Amino acid sequence: MTVLLVLLGGAIGAPMRYLTDLFVQSRHDTVFPWGTLTVNVTGSLLLGGLASAVSNAGAPAWLLTLVGTGFCGALTTFSTFGFETVRLVEDGSWVEALLNVTASTVMGLSAVAVGWLVVDLLW
Repeated sequence: MTVLLVLLGGAIGAPMRYLTDLFVQSRHDTVFPWGTLTVNVTGSLLLGGLASAVSNAGAPAWLLTLVGTGFCGALTTFSTFGFETVRLVEDGSWVEALLNVTASTVMGLSAVAVGWLVVDLLW
């Protein structure tokens, strides 16, 4: 059952990542990977809120498997973040590479904390 939950969540999260990345990136005329940053921060916010809901608000634990591991795992992407950062460095876009690393780290960790705190305060 656990594998099926992960598969279902991933089947929804992966296409959503692809479509969101295309949508966001098409609206920016820059080398900065706005699409990847968007999905990573959004997934971090969702995962923080979900973890808080399961831990503190009594939500069923299987939601972490379905939405946390499956959906958020497929929506967010560390490998693409790493690849795009290296590509920026290779292209000589050092400022954008440093901004990508800094923004992704700070915003991702902040999003998890905000998601956790919002759910914790509401329930």
